[in-house]
Amino acid sequence: MVTPADIEAQILRYYHAEKWTIGTIARQLHVHHSVVRRVLAQAGLPGIGAAPRRSQIDAYLPLIRETLKRFPMLTASRLFAMVRERGYRGSPDHFRHLIALQRPRRPAEAFLRLRSLPGEQAQVDWAHFGHLQIGRARRPLMAFVMVLSHSRQIFLRFFPDARMENFLRGHVGAFTAWGGVPRVLLYDNLKSAVLERRGDAIRFNPTLLTFAGHYRFEARPVAVARGNEKGRVERAIGYVRGAFFAARRFTDLDDLNAQADDWSRGLAADRRCPAEPERTVREVFAEEVPRLLSLPDNPAPLLERVAVKVGKTPYVRFDLNDYSVPHTHVRRVLSVLADTHEVRIVDGVHVLACHRRSYDKGAQIEQDDHLQALVAHKRAARQHRATDRLAQVAPASQDLLLRAAERGANLGTITTGLMRLLDRYGAAELQVAIREALDRGVPHPNAVRLALERRREQRGEVPPVAVDLPATVQARDAPVQPHALETYDQLKDVADE
Repeated sequence: MVTPADIEAQILRYYHAEKWTIGTIARQLHVHHSVVRRVLAQAGLPGIGAAPRRSQIDAYLPLIRETLKRFPMLTASRLFAMVRERGYRGSPDHFRHLIALQRPRRPAEAFLRLRSLPGEQAQVDWAHFGHLQIGRARRPLMAFVMVLSHSRQIFLRFFPDARMENFLRGHVGAFTAWGGVPRVLLYDNLKSAVLERRGDAIRFNPTLLTFAGHYRFEARPVAVARGNEKGRVERAIGYVRGAFFAARRFTDLDDLNAQADDWSRGLAADRRCPAEPERTVREVFAEEVPRLLSLPDNPAPLLERVAVKVGKTPYVRFDLNDYSVPHTHVRRVLSVLADTHEVRIVDGVHVLACHRRSYDKGAQIEQDDHLQALVAHKRAARQHRATDRLAQVAPASQDLLLRAAERGANLGTITTGLMRLLDRYGAAELQVAIREALDRGVPHPNAVRLALERRREQRGEVPPVAVDLPATVQARDAPVQPHALETYDQLKDVADE
């Protein structure tokens, strides 16, 4: 609690000049007596009036101080148990308050102001900026921030996640925007940079080390609990939150990144450089650019590569969405190569499909030719299955189809007609009827149907009706008994009389 300066001055005057007691000062100035005591203690003035009351903990203070000196992190509850065994009968809550006053404090550590040479160092970090709703997907909005330690030039790029591929894409974007590479990049203990750390032993992410070798910079983690070593990027993130992102409106991620690029090259570059307040960041950065390492001739490939398994349907699942593939590659393991805008599905060195990347959830991204080929394949498959079934139950159907093909007939229509007759009359009758049609030289389902109908009439059977037909259609094939024509002659004779 901070006491106003005028209250402190009045406390000191009434105490020193007017000789008021602590209680009188507290009542007249409407403050707590502890405030008066604190102000007097800070001023170094001795107390007046009655001597302070002795506390029952006073006898145990030497033990407590010695124990805390040896074990600074020992809990108050354990200390209370120790003095309780030695006769202390005070309240545990009050004891905890007294221990907080006696516990040794870590001395405040002073830090040197670190200075960096031009082109020598940059600092990198991720920052979370809430979430982004894309269709049915709720994705984290992550900001990749890199700042040059000398000029304080900022590079800002937003991504829908903090994956390693996006982490490296942020690096490439910064190097390209600056036209060069700093010699040293400082990282906080990010999983993208440091996989494991035990004291001074550090295990770097091998992907980052390979990337650093390609661009010839040194990846260096900051020391634990050393806020001054990464203060530039932390201040830059705070500056981004207040000066850029606050109340920012954008339509999508591309629009947000376009605005971020304009802001980084414009307003952020026109601010005063903290190291040289008489100049802007833009002016200092212009002098720093020639000191950066040159970019390699071939940029590093930054594609996400994921092995995916195709099930019964011709789709692969990648990043919460389904992408179509040719139906010829179902039940196989393929690879997905994806960047921020495109998804390619490959089988070895062969590219099977290219799709625009979707950041939605549960969407189906399809190519029309994939679906059309599947439909055509299904139709052909149904025809082949029908042909195989006819060949098994009525072998004469193969001769009929062969002769029909020689005449240029539509085999699909003939196959469909024969399958319908097979379902209604059975395999044995169909085989006999096909033979009869072939003997007559008419390889057509109509000839087969006439032969079947003739054999049925000879047996005196009712016409077969498919059970799945409506009642009105079944009634068309119901047998009808004709009336005797003699009754019409009788009616005529009656009319003549």
